[in-house]
Amino acid sequence: MTDLDRIDIAVIGAGLGGAAAAALLTDAGFSVDVFEQAPEFVRLGAGIHIGPNVMKIFRRIGLEDRLAAIGSHPDHWFSRDGMTGEYLSRIRLGDFSLREYGAPYITIHRGDLHAEQIGVLDKNRLHFDHGLTDLEERDDHVLLTFANGRQIAAGLVIGADGINSIIREKLLGIEKPRFSGWVGHRALVDMDKLRATGLDYERCVKWWWSQSRHIMAYATTNDASEYYYVTGVPVDSWDHETGYVDSSRDEMAAIFGDGAHPMVQGLIDSTTEVTKWPFWNRDPMSLWSSGRLCLLGDACHPMRPHMAQGAGMAIEDAAVLTRALSLTGAADYRNAFTIYENARKERATMVQTISNANTWLKEPEDPAWVYAYDPMTVALH
Repeated sequence: MTDLDRIDIAVIGAGLGGAAAAALLTDAGFSVDVFEQAPEFVRLGAGIHIGPNVMKIFRRIGLEDRLAAIGSHPDHWFSRDGMTGEYLSRIRLGDFSLREYGAPYITIHRGDLHAEQIGVLDKNRLHFDHGLTDLEERDDHVLLTFANGRQIAAGLVIGADGINSIIREKLLGIEKPRFSGWVGHRALVDMDKLRATGLDYERCVKWWWSQSRHIMAYATTNDASEYYYVTGVPVDSWDHETGYVDSSRDEMAAIFGDGAHPMVQGLIDSTTEVTKWPFWNRDPMSLWSSGRLCLLGDACHPMRPHMAQGAGMAIEDAAVLTRALSLTGAADYRNAFTIYENARKERATMVQTISNANTWLKEPEDPAWVYAYDPMTVALH
C-alpha cells in the first residue's frame, strides 16, 4: 500500500457545514481535504436564514461583509395569523441585531451562500465526484474508499455528510431516518405578480394558520428582487422514492387558500414552480465521535427547518470543533472530540427539540440565547 494517498484531515461532504469546517480548520493551520459526492457545484436550494450567531463565524472566515452585501436584511421576524393578519409577535432584527447580538441577520439564497463558501476553499483540496462507500479505522489512520475507486488514508475524518451519513452508520449502525410527518413546499415567486398585488410584503414574515401549518416568506437578495416561501404542512406519509416532488399553485390554494389573508393569497397567486420536500428526523444521538471519526451538522443532529437554524447549528459545530482541535492539537483528537461534544450537545439538542416542536418566535420571546451566542468565544473545557 505504498501508493496510498495520505492526508491529515478528511471532511466528508462539502455542504454548508462541511465547507465551513474546511475553511475554519485551514485557517487554524490544519491540513484539510474535502470530499464531495456531487460531480460539481450547482446553485441548489432556495432561501436560508443566517443569524448573527453564524455571521460571527463568517467574520472569521472573511465572508461576513460579502454575504451582508448579497443578502436581504429583515428589520423584524413577524409572526402573523394567516387568516386575520393579526401580529402574534414582532421580533426585532436589523440594526437591533447589530447592536444587541453583535452581527447582522440576513436571508439569502442557499446557493449564493454556498458559492461564497466554496470560493474560499483551496481548489486542489476540494474533491468532487467522491462519494464515500466504505471506511475502516486502523491503528494510525482511517482507510476511506470512494465510489470512483480511489482510496485515501486520513488521520482524522469529519462526517459532514448529512442525515444519511455513511460515517454515522459506521458509528451507530444502519438505521433509516424517520419521516417526521411534515413536508415543506418551496418556491421562488414571480416578482412582477407579487408587486402587482399592491401589498407591502415585509422582508421576513412567518404567517401562522394554526398550530398545524405555516408559510414563511422573505427576500433572498439585498435589493429584494427575489422572494421565496417555504411551508410546514403535516401529512400522513411520504410515499415517494425521490428526495422531492413537484407541487403546484393549485395544491397551495387547496392547503392555504380558503379564507387566507390577502397577502397569503398573493403569495399563492404569484407561485410559478413549487416543489414539495419531506422533513426527516432522528432522535438525539448518544454518540458524536468514536476513535478518529467525528460528526457534525445533520449527520449528528438533523432537525426540521422551522427554527431556521439547521445550517446554523452545523456551522456552529464546525467552529467549536476547530477550536477544540486547536486547543489540544490533532494528535490528542480524542480529547478534542470530547471537548467539542461537551460544548455543543446541550445547545444543539435544545435547538433540535424546539425546531421539531415548531414553536419558535410564534409568540413574543427573547431570542438572545440563539442569536447572541458566539461560537468563537464560548467556553471550552
